[in-house]
Amino acid sequence: MIIMALDHTRDFLHVDSISQSPTDLSKTTTAVFFTRWITHICAPTFVFLSGTSAWLSVSSKNNLVASRNFLISRGIWLIILEFTLVNFGLWFDFKFRVFISDVIAAIGFGFIVLGLSLKANPRTLGIVGILILGLNGLFPMIPFPKNSVLQDILSPFFSFQEFMPSVDTRLVIAYPPIPWLGIMLIGFACGKLFTLDMKRRKSIFLKAALTSIVLFIVMRWTNIYGDPFPWSTQKNEWFGFLSFINVTKYPPSLSFCLLTLGMMFLLLCITEGLSNRFAGICTVYGKTPLFYFVVHWFILHPILFIMVFLQGFGWKDMTFGFNFGRPVNGSGVSLGIVYLIWIGVVFLMYPLCRWYGKYKFDHRDNKWLRYL
Repeated sequence: MIIMALDHTRDFLHVDSISQSPTDLSKTTTAVFFTRWITHICAPTFVFLSGTSAWLSVSSKNNLVASRNFLISRGIWLIILEFTLVNFGLWFDFKFRVFISDVIAAIGFGFIVLGLSLKANPRTLGIVGILILGLNGLFPMIPFPKNSVLQDILSPFFSFQEFMPSVDTRLVIAYPPIPWLGIMLIGFACGKLFTLDMKRRKSIFLKAALTSIVLFIVMRWTNIYGDPFPWSTQKNEWFGFLSFINVTKYPPSLSFCLLTLGMMFLLLCITEGLSNRFAGICTVYGKTPLFYFVVHWFILHPILFIMVFLQGFGWKDMTFGFNFGRPVNGSGVSLGIVYLIWIGVVFLMYPLCRWYGKYKFDHRDNKWLRYL
């Protein structure tokens, strides 16, 4: 949650965030590249642990019908939340000219599928998840007939898509649900690991991390399969390394999943059993993830407007859409300022998350609070 806010702060405020991609090696710098790249770990971890939390919830209830109903209803709620409050927080556009299906909708879709699949063995669901991640890269190679209706129906589920339902409305499927479902199914299958004793769990996490990262290195080195954009030699060896780790997120390629999930397992291994003040602070954010996700947009956007006005722009200069309301040219701050604002946003979220976490605990019998 903390790292995620860095990426969104950069998106909103960095001087180059509108005009160029932070992972475009022909234009980016090392600092900008890693500011974006390190946040790749966030979405796969969210989705994986959503699957894990679903397993823990199902196993604790021991009530198939109640668990199914909760997962399906929560999934529907997340999709509704994505296209209303989250989309407004992202764009601040009262006309809702852009709708984006992002990570919250992907998790919602996954919960619905999980709810409908609870009778299946978790190990079977995990195998299905692995197959999805391994085979999703083959979808663009399917020889659909020209102007195929079937391809038009299936593509939004497997790949990044953009639609124009009307002249003034745009729908972007940034997180196609099927590949992200694969990650959630793997997380669901791994839920039982979190009930093992710590020593055994750490050992399994470490083995999973090493296996994933080694597979990533082998697959990425061969450039045969795993990512639609092979790595290549660059102007120097360092940028060649950046090319090697510059994997595709939209949709998540197999290489992307192996690298990010490998990093996640490694972090789980390292932080397992960690008990200090920093861990306690992080736990406050971790106990209220959806609340954090929704509220932080409504902190970042006013900061964006303050930045724009301080830089001499007015309402007439602001255009709403993919640039979050920023003027097309001339606005933004340096990367150093982005980091300072990010730290400020994270600090500001702490008392809010602590208050909501306490409120949720004190009212844990309120079934509606389970949805936020």
